[in-house]
Amino acid sequence: MLTIYHNPRCSKSRQTLALIEENNQEVSIVEYLKTPLDETTINSLLSRLDMSPIDMMRTKESEFKEQNLTGANDNQLIAAMVNTPKLIERPIVCSDTKAVIGRPPENVLTLF
Repeated sequence: MLTIYHNPRCSKSRQTLALIEENNQEVSIVEYLKTPLDETTINSLLSRLDMSPIDMMRTKESEFKEQNLTGANDNQLIAAMVNTPKLIERPIVCSDTKAVIGRPPENVLTLF
């Protein structure tokens, strides 16, 4: 079973979800803007993505600049993602052991 951290207003997120469904994959949908991720979940995703927190962030969002996150340490970046879910790159799709960011949507194909 896959899990997609999804924003239905995002075209790449919608395209990624459609690709999962077209390939008959069972998927759990988490709308992370409605159900914000906690620090434990973010750390788990970072581990499965094999990324640093800055790589999982939308650094061009105004909130990134407003919160003065340029040069912030990993703990500060994770706290920012917990408090401002809009900063999380989307969509993130994960299996039990691995995760990918669906940009481009075809990245998700590596999970099945």
